[in-house]
Amino acid sequence: MLASYQWLRSLVPQLTAPPEDVAARLTSAGLEVEGFTAYGAGSESCIISRVVAVRPHPNRANLRLVTVDRGGGAPHEELVCGAPNVPDPGGLVVLAPLGTHLPAKGLTLEKKAIGGIESAGMLVSESELGLSDDHDGIIVLPPDFAQPGTRFSDAVPEARDTIFSIGVTPNRPDALGHVGIAREVAALFGFPWSPPDPTLPEPPVRDDATKMDSLVRIRIDDGERCAHYGTAISLGVTIRPSPLGIRYRLSALGVRPISNVVDVTNVVMLEFGHPLHAFDLDLVRGAEIIVRRARPGETMRTLDDKEHQLTEDDLVIGDAEGPTGLAGVMGGANSEIRPTTSRVLIECAYFDARSVRRTSRRHGFHTEASHRFERGVDPGDTRAVLTRAAALMQELGGGTVLSEVRLTTAREIAAAVVRLRLSRVDQLIGVHVAQDEVTGILKRLGFVIDGQEGDTLVLKVPTHRPDVTREVDVIDDIARIRGLETLPAVLPPMHPRLDVGGQEEAVRRARAAAVQLGLSEALTFRFIARRWLEAVGAPPPALTVANPMSERESVMRTSLLPGLFEAVSRASRHGEHDVRMFAIGPVFLAAPPSDKAPPAEERVTFAAVLSGDRPSYLTKPVAYDVWDAKGVALGWLASITGGREASAVRAEEHERPHHLHPRGAAFLLLEGERVGNFGPVHPDVADAFELPQGVLAIEIDLAKILAAGPRDPKYVPIPRFPASVRDLAVVVPDGVPAGEVERAVREAAGALGEYVTLFDRYVGGGVPAGHASLAFRIVYRVADRTLTDAEVDAQHTKAIESVQARFGATLRA
Repeated sequence: MLASYQWLRSLVPQLTAPPEDVAARLTSAGLEVEGFTAYGAGSESCIISRVVAVRPHPNRANLRLVTVDRGGGAPHEELVCGAPNVPDPGGLVVLAPLGTHLPAKGLTLEKKAIGGIESAGMLVSESELGLSDDHDGIIVLPPDFAQPGTRFSDAVPEARDTIFSIGVTPNRPDALGHVGIAREVAALFGFPWSPPDPTLPEPPVRDDATKMDSLVRIRIDDGERCAHYGTAISLGVTIRPSPLGIRYRLSALGVRPISNVVDVTNVVMLEFGHPLHAFDLDLVRGAEIIVRRARPGETMRTLDDKEHQLTEDDLVIGDAEGPTGLAGVMGGANSEIRPTTSRVLIECAYFDARSVRRTSRRHGFHTEASHRFERGVDPGDTRAVLTRAAALMQELGGGTVLSEVRLTTAREIAAAVVRLRLSRVDQLIGVHVAQDEVTGILKRLGFVIDGQEGDTLVLKVPTHRPDVTREVDVIDDIARIRGLETLPAVLPPMHPRLDVGGQEEAVRRARAAAVQLGLSEALTFRFIARRWLEAVGAPPPALTVANPMSERESVMRTSLLPGLFEAVSRASRHGEHDVRMFAIGPVFLAAPPSDKAPPAEERVTFAAVLSGDRPSYLTKPVAYDVWDAKGVALGWLASITGGREASAVRAEEHERPHHLHPRGAAFLLLEGERVGNFGPVHPDVADAFELPQGVLAIEIDLAKILAAGPRDPKYVPIPRFPASVRDLAVVVPDGVPAGEVERAVREAAGALGEYVTLFDRYVGGGVPAGHASLAFRIVYRVADRTLTDAEVDAQHTKAIESVQARFGATLRA
C-alpha cells in the first residue's frame, strides 16, 4: 500500500511530525513502513513563468529561444528549449532556474552554452520532475492557472510529497485507504479524530423525470454475496483530463490517470479503501442493474479487452441483457466510460470476500479492487464513499448530481460486540493501564463503548475492523497504540537444576543408544491416515482431527511404524535400499473412561526398521535377517536399562502382532515383562506400504521401561587373577532356542562362570539335517584366587552334562 504523507496531513490537520517519525510510529504499531520516497523532488524550486517571446535558435534548427517572465519584477530571461509544445506568448510554463537539482534526472542546472547561447534555466517536463513518465513535452499550464513567480509546489501542492510504502498484513483491510491510515496515525499521536463526512452540493431544481428510479432500477438476487449495493448518478458530465493535483496524486500512488470520471473512482478508493466503479448509464441495457450469479455458458469481455467464460460460482453485475462486470474484480467493456459519456452511474457495494477471492483466482485477476474486497471492505462507509465520489464528480466533471444516494440492502451486517475486562488488559499487557487511557485509545480507533458492567466494558466493534472479534484482539490494539516498546522487559523467574526430568532424560538416552547402534533418526508426523493404522493392526485412533488438511492427516497416531514404513517406501522409490532408521515420540492411545481423565493417553514409544543389506566391506552383501533385529533390540534395551535382564521369545500365532510375519515374530522381555516386539514385516503390510522385501521392524514401549527405571550401576574392580576360557560346541534340534541353551550353560557354570556368550550358529555339512550347531564361549574366574584346571574341568563337565540332559544335545566333533 502506497500512502501520501501530504494526504495524511490533510486528514489529520494536527499532524506536524516529519515523515520519518510517522513511519517509525506506524511500523511500531504493526503497519510496517518498508520505505519512503520523495515524489516530485525539485518541484519546490521551480517557478511558474509566462512566455513573452519565442524565436528560432540561430545555430540549431531543432531548438528555440524562449523569453519568459518569472514574475516579481525580475528581468525577463531567455532560455534554450527543444520541446515541441512551447506555447505562444502569454502561455504559462514551469521554469527550473539555475542551481535547481532534479533528482529524477540526476543533474543540477548550471550556466551552460547550448549552440553558443547561454540558457538561464530550463523549462521542465513532468518526467524531469519525477511527476510522471510523460516526456513528450514541457508542462504547459492554463493561462489563468497562477501568477508568474508562484512556486510550482505552492500552486500544485500534490507535486511535492513523501510516499510511504506500507506492508499491510491481510488482517488489516482498514489500512488499505488513507482514511484508515489517518485514523491509526491520529490514535498513535493522541489526536482526536473523526472520519470525513462528505456532503453533496445542492443540485438545481429538477422535475420528476430525473428521479433515480426512472433512470435505473437496482435488484440484488444474491443477498448472501452482496449485502448491499449503493448507487449515485451524475447527469451532464463532460469527460476530460483531471486537474494536475488529481493526476499527480494518482501518479504518486502508482495509479495511471485516465479521465476525470475514472480518476474520481480511483481517488475515492485510495481515500477510503472502498473500491467503486463507474458505468456509462446510457450503456446499461434496459435501465436495470441486477446483482446475481452467472448463468451456465455466459461470457463477458472485461475492461482489459479479454473474453472470459463465466461459471455459476461467479458473482456478476448484470443489466437486462447480460453481465456487465465481475463483482468486486473488474468492470465490463460494454459499459465503460467513453469520451462521449454524459450520464454516469457510480457503484459502491459490499461483496463477500470469499466470493471475490474465488472469482479473482479463477480468472487470473489481481486488481486494486479485488485486493481490497478479498480482505474485507468496510460495510458501514458505503453511503459516505458514494457521497464523496458524487461531490468530486460534480466538481471535476460538471453536470448535476442527483441529491439521492441510493442504498439497496439485501441483508444487514451487524457490528460485532466484544466484552473487555480491564483486569484482563493488565494481565496480558503486563502493566497497569488506566481506564481513561483504555477508553481514549479505543474511541480514537472508532470503538463505541456501549456500557460498563463492573470491570467489563461492552464494546461495539467498528465495521472497518473485521479482524477484531475477541477480547484479546482489542487488548492487542491497546498494546499497539500505547507502544510495544513501553512494555517492561522482565525475565521470568528461573530455578536452574541439573535434572532435566525423568522422561526427557530417558528419551535423550534412548536416542543416543540408537545412534550408537548405527541407526539414523527419522522425524515423522503425529497426524496420520486411519487406513495406515489399520494396515499395521495398531490400536484404533483415540483422537480425530476435526478439520484435517487431507485424509493423510486425519487422526493422531497410535503407532510409530506407519511413519517409518512410509519413509522406507519413499527411500526405496528414490533408489536408496539400505535403511537403518528409528523414531522416538508419543503415540495417543485411548484412555480408560473417566469423567476427569482426558480422552487419550500420550505414551512415549520407540520403533526402528532395518531394510536392505547389513554393512560389509570385504565380503559379499548379506541381507538383514531377524537376528539383526534381535541384536539391535536387545542391544538398545541393555544400553538404556543399565544391564537389566532382557530376552526374546518367539511369538505364538494367536499372540503374534498383526504387522509381523508368523515366521520370525518375537516378543521382547525385560525381567520377564513383555515390553515390545520385533520380526520381519508381514507381506500384506509390505504390500500396503509398497515396501521392499525383507524389511524388519522393532517396536518397544518406552513408557514401561521408564516405569521400571534403570538399574543403578555397580562398581566392579579389575580382576586380579587370570581367567580360564573354554569353548563349547553342541548340536541341538533346530527348534531349540539358542537363548534357552545359553541360560542352561550359565546356570551349570555356577559361581565359577563369569561370562557366557553365543558366538556362532552353524547349519550345513557335518551337522545332521534338522539340527544346528551352537558354539558358546565360557569365561571361568573367581575374585579371590586362580582357578586350577581340575576345578575348571569339573565345572565345564557339569555344563556339558546339563545341556545334554535338558536338550538332548551332543558335542560337536
